[in-house]
Amino acid sequence: MKTTNLSACIVTEKVEQSKAFYLKNFDAKVIFDCGWYVDMAFGGKTATLQFMAPQYPEQLTCKGEGLMYNFEVDDVDAEHERLTQLGNTPVMPLEDHPWGDRGFAILDPNGIVLYLYTSKEPSPEFKQYYK
Repeated sequence: MKTTNLSACIVTEKVEQSKAFYLKNFDAKVIFDCGWYVDMAFGGKTATLQFMAPQYPEQLTCKGEGLMYNFEVDDVDAEHERLTQLGNTPVMPLEDHPWGDRGFAILDPNGIVLYLYTSKEPSPEFKQYYK
């Protein structure tokens, strides 16, 4: 199989709240919006997320548990300042990690953990695992 694209679609009752959150906090661009389905691009069209309202009664919605999106950014300290000033409360503090990044996390309206980080040199303990 040759995959040409991969993206996540979150089934949620919070399509509008999700759209507003990512527009406000992540400068996302809406590339498709029919009301019950929204496709959003981040930093061009190389990274996308979709949010979709349930389409049949038995369709489960995302509760966010166990799901994390990683956003690599140029300056995680500046993003931490910006996002907290916008009213987001970190669920993981801004700190250096030995595996090779400096990062923090917030939650989106669906309870999904959004981990923002800037890469840095890993400690010798973790450097051995990079291929």
